[in-house]
Amino acid sequence: MKQQSTDKRDAAVGGDRVAERLHAAAIHLLRRLRRQDHAMGLTPARASALSIMVFGGRVTIGQLAQAEQVSAPTMTRLVVGMERDGLVRRDSDPRDGRVVWLEATARGRRILHAGRERRVAALAEDLAGLDAGERATLAAAVAILERLVGRAAAPPEGAEADRARTKRRSNAPARRATRG
Repeated sequence: MKQQSTDKRDAAVGGDRVAERLHAAAIHLLRRLRRQDHAMGLTPARASALSIMVFGGRVTIGQLAQAEQVSAPTMTRLVVGMERDGLVRRDSDPRDGRVVWLEATARGRRILHAGRERRVAALAEDLAGLDAGERATLAAAVAILERLVGRAAAPPEGAEADRARTKRRSNAPARRATRG
């Protein structure tokens, strides 16, 4: 009964309380799932930058710096280290010699996909403890959140879907990518 009264209070204040609760819950959920990331052997900054390339396609250093909200020199230092460790490679643009594209290597993609699988498995384990009605409610909420952030439901998981997404985005301008 207490949950119902909280829901009614949230609805009565025009969404401010819902926004506050959603913000807090999202932060706590991501922190909880981030515990799985230690197995990747990457710093959070490297994992974040690499995820943009793995899940969003190739980018320039400037686009990557903008997406990560850091300076280009900071991103350059990060990329140099990732390149040295075999996670990222640089490719010259055949049409414009001034442009250098960054792309995750096969090793970088493997590490990120394995990390995502660990996060999803941990979350699935938590969700398995909910009853069917709660899972259905969460499924409806996810659809609303995807619409809210302007992202359609993700295509079925798998290597083919990932390759198709990367290929479609490889020539598109960089934008804040969804992190897997």
